[in-house]
Amino acid sequence: MRDEWASDRLMNTVARPPQIFVRGQGSWLWDSEGRSYLDFTQGWAVNSLGHSPRAVVQALSRQAEQLINPGPAFYNRGMLDLAGRLCQATGSDQAYFLNSGAEANEGAIKLARKWGARHRDGAFRIVTAQHSFHGRTLATMSASGKPAFEALFEPKVPGFDKVPYNDLDALDAALGDDVVAVLLEPLQGEAGVIPATLEYLQGAERLCRERGALLMLDEVQTGVGRCGTLLAEELYGIRADVVTLGKGLGGGVPLAALLARGNACCFEPGEQGGTYHGNALMTSAGLAVVDTVLEPGFLEQVRDIGDHLRDALERLAKRQGLGGVRGHGLLLGLALNELPAAAVVREAMVEGLLINAPQPDCLRFSPALTVSHGNVDEMIRRLGRAMTHARQRKNDVEVA
Repeated sequence: MRDEWASDRLMNTVARPPQIFVRGQGSWLWDSEGRSYLDFTQGWAVNSLGHSPRAVVQALSRQAEQLINPGPAFYNRGMLDLAGRLCQATGSDQAYFLNSGAEANEGAIKLARKWGARHRDGAFRIVTAQHSFHGRTLATMSASGKPAFEALFEPKVPGFDKVPYNDLDALDAALGDDVVAVLLEPLQGEAGVIPATLEYLQGAERLCRERGALLMLDEVQTGVGRCGTLLAEELYGIRADVVTLGKGLGGGVPLAALLARGNACCFEPGEQGGTYHGNALMTSAGLAVVDTVLEPGFLEQVRDIGDHLRDALERLAKRQGLGGVRGHGLLLGLALNELPAAAVVREAMVEGLLINAPQPDCLRFSPALTVSHGNVDEMIRRLGRAMTHARQRKNDVEVA
């Protein structure tokens, strides 16, 4: 368990359970007491290939012996190879590598404003969605529609208009002459795993084309195979001008990407940078992840296990009297109705299961893309016990 003296030296930015995790492999984590946990969060969808996957470990080991970071002002082989691989696989024209999804979205905001200055007479406003989440830099918090952010760190960065998600009429009404771009998540993870409808995203693409605005997709959580396709935009049959990636791209290490197409590729020297951006160590991990995800049959397996997970959750929901299952691939949410999600998360940890509650009435599941059918079945057994215990405790409190 945690060293209280040492943990008190950490800034108090998140409420953590007492366990100290010391080892991970695939879908499993072990704490310092030797107890194992089945992990269906994977660092909030970061560990795309699971904990300590061989492909990433070997790539990091080889690269660390050769070159870690020559500096962002020089080329390195990993930077070039990953840019080429990603652009070819996604149909993008240019890529830029950063440390986090928030930085990638910050870069997208800068890119849109640069594009507006060049092509739209200085238009700079960006339309985003209510309940969206784009990161924790000041600009990406300003772009986000997360209610908890509204009162934090005022004044926010200006230039963002938020409209209801999945409401095409509201989006249409917001696209004035001063709007340079629309920034949307194909699936709103923090809002409770709410996927965009086909009509909405296809309509958003059409409106952007008609109004001369950029369509930018935040695929930090949905990209790199998470939804059963390399990019979630493929599920909707659309093509964004700008796409951001993060989380699963590095397979557990800090790596994100900003992808641009067509004349959205407008950055010039000096307009974007970062000390660790595109470093050889992180891009070697990213290349290992992308190569693995693009192996023949890998994405088909993600779709297959995603269907298995959905079916299992739907059966559990029926037995437990819960709400519906929503999401794509291996990013799914389960509505709990009256059962408190936080209580289920706590009871699940007692059962040796790690899950996440993005909303008070919703659980989120983002297991490794390599998760097995057996792992899913074991998760359902542990989750069922956790729900039963959470309901019993809730009833005991109500009776008392």
